[in-house]
Amino acid sequence: MIDLKLLRENPDAVRASQRARGEDPSLVDKLLDADAARRAAVSAADNLRAEQKAASKKVGKAAPEERPALLEQAKALAEKVRAAEADQAEAEKAFTAAHMAISNVIIDGVPAGGEDDFVVLDTVGEPPRIDNPKDHVELGESLGLIDLERGAKVSGARFYFLTGAGALLQLGLMQLAARLATDNGFTLLIPPVLVRPEVMSGTGFLGAHAEEVYRLEADDMYLVGTSEVPLAGYHADEIIDLSDGPRRYAGWSSCFRREAGSHGKDTRGIIRVHQFDKVEGFVFCKPEEAEAEHERLLNLQREMLAKIEVPYRVIDIAAGDLGSSAARKYDCEAWIPTQQTYRELTSTSNCTTFQARRLSTRYRDENGKPQIAATLNGTLATTRWLVAILENHQQPDGSVRVPAALVPFVGAEVLSPKK
Repeated sequence: MIDLKLLRENPDAVRASQRARGEDPSLVDKLLDADAARRAAVSAADNLRAEQKAASKKVGKAAPEERPALLEQAKALAEKVRAAEADQAEAEKAFTAAHMAISNVIIDGVPAGGEDDFVVLDTVGEPPRIDNPKDHVELGESLGLIDLERGAKVSGARFYFLTGAGALLQLGLMQLAARLATDNGFTLLIPPVLVRPEVMSGTGFLGAHAEEVYRLEADDMYLVGTSEVPLAGYHADEIIDLSDGPRRYAGWSSCFRREAGSHGKDTRGIIRVHQFDKVEGFVFCKPEEAEAEHERLLNLQREMLAKIEVPYRVIDIAAGDLGSSAARKYDCEAWIPTQQTYRELTSTSNCTTFQARRLSTRYRDENGKPQIAATLNGTLATTRWLVAILENHQQPDGSVRVPAALVPFVGAEVLSPKK
């Protein structure tokens, strides 16, 4: 949720953020009205409770002949208090709904616009010159790394088996990411992949993209699409100690996405699938530390991409393409030879205090006063990276060179077609 102090003091900044996202700026006025109505309802209920308390004291001190009238007055006040408290509950409910409807306020400098309005910040490496490149599906199947046919037989479309060296490649990626994270002060966690509704909602995934999330109705639980969700909930309803610096975690988990509305898009191969593995960095910090932590996460992503030796670019995502929780997001996109374009491998988002406010994650400032923490997240490795590795490192004879950093995990420098 957004900061109410900002809303009250500078509603135009929130309206501008909504417009930049392509979202409804009138929601700001609805929230302002709901905020005013809630405060008025709280004040009215408080005043009536004070009157009721004073009336009760009068009854206790009154002479016997005065008590019947005072008791009637107290009874009438009790009815008014009940009505006022009901009004307050309705006002609180309307206020919460209005508050939850507004996305995080973007950071100054975020490009306006939609999916195609990103800004390229950096380009690293030259795309390889490959005559008649094979795509990752053809390479993966000929090398015995990916079995899409049996994945579909067992689970349906957009499922797959990673087999042999394909499984070792993925495990190697995850190990590299876990080691890089722990070497840089992150605590490695293997989190649960089923979470309660309040945690899924608290991270902002039950808004515009709720249809992407798998829900287990019988248990009222959700399968996570990223370990960002359980990591964000890890310190929910806590006051954490940030006096020695940010709390940094890395979550290694399987992830699940329905990919609703993406029919016909990236249906071939393992670019857009229902289940994949990922190592995700997550940070809790003081708000003033968030931008530096964002750069830190981006630099770790750059280190990981250097280890798999693929060309990539860094882009600043436009406001209209941000998730509701993100105030700014950078993507690293790797070159995909068969598509002759760059495709996303990593994202890192600065969510400022938006998620922590929903999840009530706080820290104490230098005066001991509780304050809302900031949260950030960033991909450090995921199954999709195999696409970039296979296509960029393919050789004319159909083999694939294994990046040096992954050789110890795979046990081979080159993967050759099965004869």
